[in-house]
Amino acid sequence: MGSSAGAFRASCLAQKDPVSAITELAYRYSETDFTLDASPQGVTRAAEQLLTQILPHDHMQQVLNNERFKVHFITALCSGAVAKESKLHQGAGLTKSLINNALGRQRLTQQYQRVVFSTSKQALKYQEASVFSTEYVDLTEQNFHQALLASGAIPMVMLGIKDIPGAPAGMYRDGGIIDYHFDFKIESEGLTLYPHFNSRPKAGWFDKNLKRTANPNNYDSTVMLVPSQEFVSGLPFSKIPDRTDFEKIDTSTRIRYWHNVFEQTERLAESFSNAVNKPETAIIKDLPF
Repeated sequence: MGSSAGAFRASCLAQKDPVSAITELAYRYSETDFTLDASPQGVTRAAEQLLTQILPHDHMQQVLNNERFKVHFITALCSGAVAKESKLHQGAGLTKSLINNALGRQRLTQQYQRVVFSTSKQALKYQEASVFSTEYVDLTEQNFHQALLASGAIPMVMLGIKDIPGAPAGMYRDGGIIDYHFDFKIESEGLTLYPHFNSRPKAGWFDKNLKRTANPNNYDSTVMLVPSQEFVSGLPFSKIPDRTDFEKIDTSTRIRYWHNVFEQTERLAESFSNAVNKPETAIIKDLPF
């Protein structure tokens, strides 16, 4: 299950060679150069090209037909000003969202509906306090790329994806608007594994700069796989690469920096492998929220 970049990673996990798929995604994305055209049109074209490279038809079929891993791409169906493409309208709509969210996450339901594109015949079962309207849509060859692109269509940065085949009509944008890090309780008898970049998940995109965290009760059965602060502090610039690097760092420096981090994160893979194969060495802590 994933929204935004998490949906892209989910599409890699469900391929026959997930390690090769996620490696190709990481390196191809890191080497994308937006300096020639950083407009929403240019960024969208680059994202479309990335998708065709990492998910050609046969790889898409691997995801659609995977019997073990069923993927769920989460998107946000927008209404009102945030459904418009003009930056003026989007800016006004996002400002309204920011205010609504500060007053209460429930108020975002006025502007957004959750739409989940899934290869599973069974809908995700979960409980949440905000109760966003949720629609479930089958992932098919006809809507796969559009649904995945929509899940990462960041407002103001990329174009939205309109009228996805098989889904309710309208404008779709980044699923992280609603489900940035998830704030609902998955109904399952087992545990939920959540690889993440920090140990304090935020419910939605507009919570990033708020002290509000996800409801801890929703994480009772969740195991988070998180790099330590010591590991992050040891990375170049003492941080995990992020989208703002495209704006703040020149292209050659950024690519070297990101590739360096890719190499260093092999230590995380080795650490996780050791924890799985030698449970007595695992470092397990209570969630800090």
